[in-house]
Amino acid sequence: MRKPQYDAGQNIRREVLGAAHVANADAATTPLDAPFQQLITEAAWGTVWASDQISRRERSMLTLALLAALGNFDEIPMHIRATVNTGATPQDIAETFQHVAIYAGVPRANHALKLAKKTYAEMAAEEVATDSLAGDSHDAP
Repeated sequence: MRKPQYDAGQNIRREVLGAAHVANADAATTPLDAPFQQLITEAAWGTVWASDQISRRERSMLTLALLAALGNFDEIPMHIRATVNTGATPQDIAETFQHVAIYAGVPRANHALKLAKKTYAEMAAEEVATDSLAGDSHDAP
């Protein structure tokens, strides 16, 4: 039986990471990692991210700072993409990584910033591609 935090967590994951990301993660879940997926959905998303004590913008910034400070770089692009949904701006993230540089080390902050720049560039290219596929040429009178 699933806990209410699971359903709340799935909803928040969709809101923050996007429906496609959650659908892909769910589709990739196997019996080996199903308990882990349930744990992070309930604890991280259904409890921590569900709290209204701080904003999602602030949570994004904290999450990115912790990921960088601890060297968990694989998660950074996913959470950079999520900033579109949380309200954290590129300037917020630059400030976040400056904080990381002072308190956790310049090399980690530098690498995190490199990943952020790459991810923002990919997002911009995807937006241009989506606009052109939608016929949004911006040349119309």
